[in-house]
Amino acid sequence: MSKSMHEMQQEVDAYISQFKAGYFSPLANLARMTEEVGELAREINHYYGEKRKKESEEMNTIEAELGDNLFVLLCIANSLNIDMTNSFNQTMHKFNTRDKDRFERK
Repeated sequence: MSKSMHEMQQEVDAYISQFKAGYFSPLANLARMTEEVGELAREINHYYGEKRKKESEEMNTIEAELGDNLFVLLCIANSLNIDMTNSFNQTMHKFNTRDKDRFERK
């Protein structure tokens, strides 16, 4: 079942809203995001880089780490009342206008 970005933001909000603490501050969430990006980098390095996993390391996947990153990103957006659909649309407009001739096309 695919979900829209809006539905994902609502699901994250419903999850976070059940806890008294609520959302962490934007700065705390940025620290969480930095940690998650590091974990993603580690997984990519294990799969595509020279550094292979140790046998003692827990199995993890790039897909799982991307999901963790998306969750924290949506927490940041929700805590700042940012609609990620609008944010994404603005970014794509920028890429399709300002950067439209930046790379050689197929």
